[in-house]
Amino acid sequence: MQPALSVKLNVFEGPLDLLLHLIDKNKVNIYDIPIAQITNQYMEYVQAMDKEDLDLVSDFLVMAATLLDIKSRMLLPAEAGEDGEEEDPRQELVERLLEYKMYKYMAGELKDRQQDAGRLFFKPETIPEEVAKYRPPVDLNELLSGLTLVKLNDIFQTVLKRQEDKIDPVRSKFGRIEREPFRVSDKIMQIVGMAAKSGRMSLSGLLKAQTDRIELVVTFLAVLELMKMGSVTLTDEGEDLILEASEELKENTEQMAEEIAASIDA
Repeated sequence: MQPALSVKLNVFEGPLDLLLHLIDKNKVNIYDIPIAQITNQYMEYVQAMDKEDLDLVSDFLVMAATLLDIKSRMLLPAEAGEDGEEEDPRQELVERLLEYKMYKYMAGELKDRQQDAGRLFFKPETIPEEVAKYRPPVDLNELLSGLTLVKLNDIFQTVLKRQEDKIDPVRSKFGRIEREPFRVSDKIMQIVGMAAKSGRMSLSGLLKAQTDRIELVVTFLAVLELMKMGSVTLTDEGEDLILEASEELKENTEQMAEEIAASIDA
């Protein structure tokens, strides 16, 4: 027994794709389709299709019915339209084929561009160190938005007065061992660490924690310097001002603290 003859068929994306193939194969004018010839070739392909895929077959059968309808209308006397001109039964099919052909061409162009883009290689960024470290100047108007200098000064003066009230009028006249002077850079390192750890803290609470007047002043200057650099912000929450670390400071605490302190010491 001889094996059955195997026929390999082209795979088309849909009935319109098959019609365009038949028109190109027969080298006919798309505006003047020989409907009988194309319909016969189309039906031969549909009969040879795999009938298991019902969704695919149904689309081709709908187009087959359309072609047969056009073929039968071509045999009848031509009907006149509203403007008195004879209507071509193929007109609607031609418009659909032209629209499909345009979209198919556009899809092919996009695919070619995608393939061309896949062959492109880009050089990695090479930003000079000086440019990478650049930080735009802080806008003081934006920095102090909603925050008055009067309130900032009131908090500082209140805490300063409390420091003065702690001084014993008798013992203050005794000799004492002087502590090493506080540096703004040291206080910046301390405040940066606290702000990055807690995220936000009370300004008055920070100032009250200082041991004497000199440390209080240095701490206040450190806060102002951090605000100027945009590393921290102050938010007015009624009775107190809240100091909050910037997102950049939270992510790069140690590096930013060293850079800020180095700029101050310089």
